[in-house]
Amino acid sequence: MLTESFVAVMAMVAAVSIDQHIYFAMNAPVALTGGEPGSAADYVNGLPLSTPSGGPVPPVDAATLQQAADSVGEETIISRTGGAPTLAFGMSEVMSVFGGESLKSFWYHFAVMFEALFILTTVDAGTRVARFMFSDALGNVPGMARFKDPSWRPGAWLCSLIVVAGWGSILVMGILDPLGGIYTLFPLFGIANQLLAAIALAVVTTIIVKQGNLRWAWIPGIALVWDLLITLWASALKIFSSNPKIGYFAQRDAFVEARDKGELLTGAASPADMDKIIFNSLVQGTLSIVFAVLVIIVVAAAVVVMVRAVRHGGLPTSETEGVPSRIFAPSGPMATPEEKQVLAEWREAGLEPSPAAKGGH
Repeated sequence: MLTESFVAVMAMVAAVSIDQHIYFAMNAPVALTGGEPGSAADYVNGLPLSTPSGGPVPPVDAATLQQAADSVGEETIISRTGGAPTLAFGMSEVMSVFGGESLKSFWYHFAVMFEALFILTTVDAGTRVARFMFSDALGNVPGMARFKDPSWRPGAWLCSLIVVAGWGSILVMGILDPLGGIYTLFPLFGIANQLLAAIALAVVTTIIVKQGNLRWAWIPGIALVWDLLITLWASALKIFSSNPKIGYFAQRDAFVEARDKGELLTGAASPADMDKIIFNSLVQGTLSIVFAVLVIIVVAAAVVVMVRAVRHGGLPTSETEGVPSRIFAPSGPMATPEEKQVLAEWREAGLEPSPAAKGGH
């Protein structure tokens, strides 16, 4: 979580380093920018943008937007919604202090590769965990016990395909959403990510309390309460807000009403786009409810276990008993005088402090 916070700070720094016109040209949907430098320039020049001193931002022309794309080796940067291109472009702006303009394309594609590796490893781990949980759940259904065996290839392949189809459909939904993937997926991904952190913190807090270490439970406990408070509040806003720009269901209702009147709202270029936004809003709102309810159930179960543990002075855990180490090594990269003395005593006794250093395991 700490590392992700630093990534968020880096993303904010990268975002503010981008020219305002370029930023909005990249993140506005095609229905607003037209997908071309000329129409995109007209759109961003019509936005109420201002300088830090409060004055109006000088207008931009199509050549400037095209030059920005050329500088990073792209054919176009117009309506490259989703967040990843914006982060990569911002990082190229920052990193171009090394090598100048000639290396902006390198830094841009380096950032894209960095993002891809980060996302793919997350998707890989998430797919494996989801497949295991899904197959284990199916194994509890009468007559489907074999799904619990992870070595049964047909079951493993079937569950993998279902899980991949699940997150793949959401990904495609975000890519094809007329409002843009960053507008569609970012809130849902952010809420899901932090609710997952809440589950992890709930598990850690429960283990500490079950071990009888109640005095240390406040360390993950405070983080758990704060994470739940902020994330569930954000979930409630996305679910119940009557503002179509915030609430999923309010957005759906607004687009349904406009569609029934034969109107097109901002972001939709055709009736088909209206239908996509209506469907996507419904899916996202439903998933937000499911995520929040599941996390509340998990945390409630954790609280019940912790209360029982406090009443009984601790409960049995499935944690492996600690095993005293039979080797010795310096606590840092350089041994202190005291540690050197201990190492010498080991060797004088004919013992090897660290068998792994000689290839042992």
